[in-house]
Amino acid sequence: MADQPSVGERLKAGRARLDAAGIDTAGLDARLLMADVLHLSQTALVLAEHDPMSSEDAERFGVAIERRAAGEPVGRIRGRRDFFGLDLVLSPATLEPRPDTETVVLAALDHVGDRDRAVTIVDIGTGTGAILLALLAALPNATGFGTDLSAEAAQTARFNAERLGLAERARFAVCDLADAVAGPADLLVSNPPYIASADIPGLDPAVRNHDPRLALDGGADGLDPYRRLVPAAPSLLASAGALVLEVGIGQADAVANLCNEAGAATVGIRPDLAGRPRAVLATWR
Repeated sequence: MADQPSVGERLKAGRARLDAAGIDTAGLDARLLMADVLHLSQTALVLAEHDPMSSEDAERFGVAIERRAAGEPVGRIRGRRDFFGLDLVLSPATLEPRPDTETVVLAALDHVGDRDRAVTIVDIGTGTGAILLALLAALPNATGFGTDLSAEAAQTARFNAERLGLAERARFAVCDLADAVAGPADLLVSNPPYIASADIPGLDPAVRNHDPRLALDGGADGLDPYRRLVPAAPSLLASAGALVLEVGIGQADAVANLCNEAGAATVGIRPDLAGRPRAVLATWR
């Protein structure tokens, strides 16, 4: 009986398949999928490359590679995504958290300053709970409340809170935007739907085909959720609180103007790692 191909040989074949499918990150994706199949860290995977691979694991890896070759994102195949150092479970009802959204977390933390403060956080459209749970992990005395229009998304966020040991400081509710929020909150954060409805068919297939439309569609110009959230913010925030919103490309000035029109005392725009305006932070006196 011939020897079983090694982990490294299977990796090489997986990368070749993804290269042939035009996947730009073929090598990285193959390694991530292999590590997931074998339940290994990336460091441990390097040490295992000369080991034989069982036929069962090879079959699972092959299925994952074919899903990726067909355009499905790695995070959807694995069923989870890293965000701000947290391992978050995904569901069909949640966006896949992306590094751009970490800009909101960083802006909120900068506003808080002293990380030992006891602050109250409200996350509107929480999805996986990414923003709220990242803030709770960084602020040990904070408590939080997340809302989502999708019951499945709220359940996913609650599950992530439990997995991460943050459930005692986090509560979740199903409602439309901030309808279930009474305040006052020290931080009101959100990554709302902000894609213009007509632009959704032209999105990257990885987004269009795998992220829920409910979490993408921001109305005719993408600004509908902001038009509701911003005017509500002053009544939901504590006196020294801040509203921190993720925005899409080209939307920062429009959202900042909405904050000014709602009587904000200060409005700032924060860029993401690529230098694109990504978060708007506003305060009211």
